[in-house]
Amino acid sequence: MTESSVTTPLFEVDFETRVEKSPAAVYAVLSDLPRCREWSEECTGGEWVEGAPGTVGSVFRGENFRRTDVVSWAPVVRGVWHTHAEVVAAEPGRRFRWAMRTNDGRAQDSVWGFDIAPAPGGSTLVHTFRMGTATEGIRGITAEMTEDEKKRFFAEWGAKLEKDMAATVARLKKVIEAD
Repeated sequence: MTESSVTTPLFEVDFETRVEKSPAAVYAVLSDLPRCREWSEECTGGEWVEGAPGTVGSVFRGENFRRTDVVSWAPVVRGVWHTHAEVVAAEPGRRFRWAMRTNDGRAQDSVWGFDIAPAPGGSTLVHTFRMGTATEGIRGITAEMTEDEKKRFFAEWGAKLEKDMAATVARLKKVIEAD
């Protein structure tokens, strides 16, 4: 799609669930990004590589895995790959967010996160993702696509995000409540 035909944001997805744990307990689990392998569809773990873990400005190097059948016709990364994400919000018991970085270390307009609010008997947890403008990776994936292929890719990738995030929230709820 041409720059003028791309809507902003490209993706904006959120999923909400109730968790039978306090906001502090919820935050303690989800801000421990090396544990993400317990709930994420693609992130299989990783490590903190800069800054104090889980604080604004700290950087997490994630290890990820994508199956071959995910949007199988598009030139997306398959198998194992690594990302770097910078924590952009760390408010214990309330909010935790990270922005995906470019290969040269700049934060992109691609932010994943969680919002937590007290609720009777526990907390309300909302998993969020917003990509305002195309990331370095998305630009690479779509660089050689026709307009129709780009439309198809964005529709299929959006559906993938929704499915993945719904599954992530369901697993995260179980992990938190079992902790």
